[in-house]
Amino acid sequence: MRPSSKIQILDAAVRVVERAGITALTLEAAAEEAGLTKPGLMYHFRTRDALLVAIQRHLTEALHALLLAELGKPFGESTSRERAAAYVRFGAKSGASKAELAFMVQSATDPELARVWEELAERWVPEPSGPDPDAIELFLARMAADGLWLLRATTRITLAPEVEEALCRRMIALTEPLTAPRGKSGAS
Repeated sequence: MRPSSKIQILDAAVRVVERAGITALTLEAAAEEAGLTKPGLMYHFRTRDALLVAIQRHLTEALHALLLAELGKPFGESTSRERAAAYVRFGAKSGASKAELAFMVQSATDPELARVWEELAERWVPEPSGPDPDAIELFLARMAADGLWLLRATTRITLAPEVEEALCRRMIALTEPLTAPRGKSGAS
């Protein structure tokens, strides 16, 4: 198989979940969706668990690439504040697919799967190691962006555009330095 076969399998598995839910994801279903035999798929992913971990990594790598595009500079040249702002801006304007939500929910009960998502979030906006006000503000912005993403993914609530815009401005304001003057959206 070509090196891209793994990606084709992962994309096929995500399509199965998007269409029929995570319980429908079997090695057989993923192989059929990818146009392979089950042994052909198992050459790359011996078990469903191995496939699930690979899918989580595939999804988080794609999300990391989108976050880098939002950041607009190499990750190593960015500050923690710039990374947090990119995370919040991206989260404020994006939504989740049915499959992404299903994989995240699946990861809640599996430490190995959860670790994949945690690594991504910690890389962009780490959990504060202490009560440093700047770190707390950045983490609060991450929690707000994640909360808006979850609201969009799990409810039928549709916020008025002006309300959503105000929320996004406020979340982004949390990524500004505490010592900098904040506009109307950043007032405490």
